[in-house]
Amino acid sequence: MAAHLALAEASRLAEISQAYERVARRRTLYTLSLLGLCVLCIFGGLFVADQANSGGFWAGLDKFFDYPAELFIGAYEEGVIGLFALVLQYFPYLVETVNIALVSTLLAFFLGGALSFVASRNLVSNRLGVAVMRRVMDVFRAFPEIVIALLLVLIFGPSPVAAVIAVTTHTIGALAKQFSEVNENCDLKAAEGIRSVGGNWMEQIRFGILPQVLPNFLSYTLLRLEVNVRASAILGFVGAGGLGAELKMVVDWNYGADILVIIFMLVLSITSIDYLSGWMRQKLIGQTGQV
Repeated sequence: MAAHLALAEASRLAEISQAYERVARRRTLYTLSLLGLCVLCIFGGLFVADQANSGGFWAGLDKFFDYPAELFIGAYEEGVIGLFALVLQYFPYLVETVNIALVSTLLAFFLGGALSFVASRNLVSNRLGVAVMRRVMDVFRAFPEIVIALLLVLIFGPSPVAAVIAVTTHTIGALAKQFSEVNENCDLKAAEGIRSVGGNWMEQIRFGILPQVLPNFLSYTLLRLEVNVRASAILGFVGAGGLGAELKMVVDWNYGADILVIIFMLVLSITSIDYLSGWMRQKLIGQTGQV
C-alpha cells in the first residue's frame, strides 16, 4: 500500500514537473516572439524614416555626441564664475517650479483624500455612488497634465496658474485611486465600534479610519510630489511658467551653458526631493509599524 502511494505521488510530481516545463517553454516562446516583433518594428520604423527624411539614422549615428559636446564646450567657455551666475539667474524659476508642484500636491492631497472616502466600497453602501466617484477619478487621471495645460494656457495665457490647475487635476485622480485602495484595506473594527455607540459616518471616518490610513496617505503624497516636480518642469514647454519655460527658451537659442545649468538644477532638485521624501516615507511607515 505504501509503495503504491509513493508511486502515485511520484507520478503526480512528474506530471506537475512536465506541466511546468511546458508552461515555461510556452512563456519563453511568447517572450522571444514579442522581442522579435519589437525588433522588427524598430528596424522597420528606422527604414521608413530613412526613406522619408533627407538624412538617415545610420548616417548620422557618428554625430550622436556632437550636440552634448557643444553644450559642455559652451559651459567650459563660460567658466566657474559664469556658471554660478547662471545658477543664481535661474534659481527663482526653480523655486517657482517647486512651488507649482507643492501647491498642486497639497490641493490634490485634500481633494483626493475627500474623494477617496466616497469611492471606497467598504465605507459607502451605495454602490452607484461609489461607481460614479470611481468614474470621476478615472476622468481626472485620463488627461495628461500637458494636455490640460495646453488648454488652460489658451484660456489664462502663459502663467503658472495653468500649470497648478493641470497638475492638481491629474494628481487628484491619481491620489484618490491610491487612497481608496488604502481605505479598502483598513480595519473596520474601530469604525464599527464608533457606529455602535451612535457615531455618524463622518465621525466613523474621522476617528476610526483616518488615523489608520493617514501615514499611507502622506507616503503616497510625498511620492507623488517627486512626479509633480518633473511634470511642472515639463509644462513650462507649453508656456505654463517655471524652469521649463526657461529651458525651452535657451534650447531654442542654443545657449549651451544655460541648458546644462538648468538640467543640472532640475536633476539636483529632483534627486534631493527624492531622498528627502524617501526618508520621510520610511519614518512614516516605520512609525506605523511600531504602533
